[in-house]
Amino acid sequence: MMKIPLVGAGGEPISFVRTIFSHGLPFLSPGHIDEAQYVYDLSVRIGERVRRLRFTSNDGELQVEIDGRASKADLREALRITRRVFRLDQNLAPFYAMIANDPRLSWAIGAGRLIASPTVFEDVIKTICTTNTTWAGTRRMIGALVELGGGAFPDAELLAKTPQRWFADVARMGYRGPYVKAIAKDVHAGRLDLEAMLPSTEREEEAKEEAVEAALRALPGVGPYAAAHIMQLLGFHHQLVLDSATRPKYLEITGKKRAADKTIVRDFKRYGPYAGLAFWLFITRDWIEDVPFER
Repeated sequence: MMKIPLVGAGGEPISFVRTIFSHGLPFLSPGHIDEAQYVYDLSVRIGERVRRLRFTSNDGELQVEIDGRASKADLREALRITRRVFRLDQNLAPFYAMIANDPRLSWAIGAGRLIASPTVFEDVIKTICTTNTTWAGTRRMIGALVELGGGAFPDAELLAKTPQRWFADVARMGYRGPYVKAIAKDVHAGRLDLEAMLPSTEREEEAKEEAVEAALRALPGVGPYAAAHIMQLLGFHHQLVLDSATRPKYLEITGKKRAADKTIVRDFKRYGPYAGLAFWLFITRDWIEDVPFER
C-alpha cells in the first residue's frame, strides 16, 4: 500500500470524498465508486497487465492499494497514475484564499479537484462520449471501449487499429465513432500530443490556457462544452461548463426563471481564472451532504 499526504502543491487540504464525487466520469467504467464506504476502484493497464488500484483515505492520507505482486516499475507507474487522477500536483491554495469568506463557496475549501483519467487521451474520448446523448448512452459507449481494452481503457494504438464498423455496430457511437478513431490515429501516429496539454508549472498554466482551448476546439467532436469540461480536468478553470444540465441547475439554485449564458458567465467573472471551477462547485454542492473531510 502506498500512502500519500492529502495536500495539494500549495500545501492546501484535499477532501478525498469531495474529490471522488467531483463529477460523473469517475462513475464510468473502468472506475467504480463504493458510495457507502467511500472507496474508489480503478482498473488500469500497467505494463502488460490490467491492475486494479483501490483508493481510500485515512488520517489525512490517500491510501493506494495495487492488486497482486508489483515490481518497483509497477509502483512508479501506479504513483504516476495516482498523482494524475487526483491532480495532486495542482495548487488550489490561491483559489481557497479567494473563497475563504465567500458566502457561496467558503464551504468548498478542500474541494474542487475533479478526478481525471490516467491520460488526457482518455479524458478527451470519454468527454466526447458525453455529448448529445443520455447518461445511459455514455455508459454504453464507455463500457464497450473498456471491454475492447480488456478491462482497462484502450490506448490510442488499439483504437486506431479497430475497424470503423466496431464503433458503429458494437459501441454504437453514431457520429462520434469517426471522430474517436480519427483522434486515436493522430495520437498513435505522433501527429497529436494530447498529454502535452498538461501544464507543468503555474506560470505555464496561465500562458497556455488560450492555446490549449484552441487546440481542443480544433479536435473533431469537441465543441464549447466538451472543451470547457476537458480543460477543467487539465487544470484550466476559466471557462464555465454550460450544458443542458448545468444551466437548469443554476436557475434552480438562484431562483431565476431564465438567464442567458453571458449572464451566468458575468455572475462568476469575479473569480477570474477560477470562474469555471467556482461555477461547478456552486451547482454541485448538494451532490453529497455532511461530507466527512477525512477518514
